[in-house]
Amino acid sequence: MFNKKERNPYAVVCEDVCKIKKDERVLIIANPSTSEIAQNFYQASEACGAQTSLIYQHEKTSFDNANKEVLAAIATNPDVCFSISGIKLGKDPEATAKPYKTDAGQEFSHIFDYLLDGKKTMRGVWTPGITVDMMERTANIDYAELRARCKKLEGFFKGAVSVHVTAPAGTDLMVPVENRALMFDDGDFTKPGTGGNIPAGEVFISPLVGKNEFEPDMTSEGCQGVIVYDGSMTFSDGDSILETPITCKLKDGYVSEISGGAEAERLLKTVTEAENRALQMEKEGKLKAGQGVIYKKNARNIGELGIGLNPAARITGNMLEDEKAFHTCHFAIGENYDNDAPSLIHLDGVVRNPTITLIYKDGSEKIILENGALVI
Repeated sequence: MFNKKERNPYAVVCEDVCKIKKDERVLIIANPSTSEIAQNFYQASEACGAQTSLIYQHEKTSFDNANKEVLAAIATNPDVCFSISGIKLGKDPEATAKPYKTDAGQEFSHIFDYLLDGKKTMRGVWTPGITVDMMERTANIDYAELRARCKKLEGFFKGAVSVHVTAPAGTDLMVPVENRALMFDDGDFTKPGTGGNIPAGEVFISPLVGKNEFEPDMTSEGCQGVIVYDGSMTFSDGDSILETPITCKLKDGYVSEISGGAEAERLLKTVTEAENRALQMEKEGKLKAGQGVIYKKNARNIGELGIGLNPAARITGNMLEDEKAFHTCHFAIGENYDNDAPSLIHLDGVVRNPTITLIYKDGSEKIILENGALVI
C-alpha cells in the first residue's frame, strides 16, 4: 500500500486532478487485472460524493474492439470517465466504419474521443498498463510544478517551424512542426474536454504529415532522418524494455526501414499487421471506401514527439510510465493527435538522453533538452 504519511494517490487524482464534485456521474472501465486500482478509484470517487459506476471487460490489444456494453456506457456521456486498462480500452468498430462528426466537420473514430475532444462534454483519464506500484509512486507529485514546466515549454514551442532531435544511441532527425500546437498531459483535468494519463507528465506535438497521394495540398516533407529507440517500445500486445536498440529510417515522414534484433522484428510484425488489417477492414466494410490505403500508409507515419516531465517516473518497460520519465523523449509510429493521420496503431518508443533544439522561421534556435537535461 501507499505510505500512510502521504496522501492517498487515488484521492489526489479524484480531488485535485479531476476535482470530482458531488452528484457528478463517474464511469470506471477496468479489466480483472486492474481490479484493485479500479476499486480504489471507485472508493475515492464515491468519497467525493459522485454517482459512480464500475464496469469490467477482458483485456484488449491494439487491434481488439471494446465490448459493446462498455461503448454503450461511455455513450451515456458521464462527467468523468476512467479507462483503467491492462493494455488498451479497445476500438469502437461502429465509429471506425462511420466516424462521429462535429459541427465543424472533425471526425472521431471512438465515442470516448468524440465526447472528450469533439463535443468537449466529458473529462477523461486513461491508464493503459497501470500497476499498483506505478500508481503509488507517480500519481502524488507536485502538479503545480508540472504545469509550470508545461506552460514554459508551450511558450518556447510557439513559432517553432522544426525540431532537431539527436541522442547518443544514434537518433538524428528533423521534425517539422510549423503551426502545430504543443499539447500537454499536465494533470489538470478539471474542465469538460480535458483529460490525459495518470501518471501525468509530458508535453507532445504531432509532426506535420509528409506529402502523400491522399492529400495533394500537403507541402511538408515530413520527418527526415533516423530514430534509434533505446529505452522501451510499445507493440500490439504490450510494452517491453529494449535489449537491442531498434533503428527506424525515415523518408518523407514515414518509416522506410526497421532494423535491429528480435524486437525490431516484433515492431515490424505489428506495423505490417496494421497495414494488412486496414486493407481487410475496408473490404469488410469496417472502414469507409478509400480509407484502407490511408490507414495502411499511416501505419508508418511518425505521429508524435513527446518529452517526459514526471520526476517520479522511470523506465520500467511499461510505456504509460516510461514516456513520462525525465531525461527521455518518445516518438510514436502511427496515428497522431491532430486527426490528420488515422491509423490502427499508435506505438510509442522511448529515446534516452536526447538533445532537442527548436528552430524558428528567422533561423534562431533554442535548446530545451541537452543530453536529457531540461534547459528551461
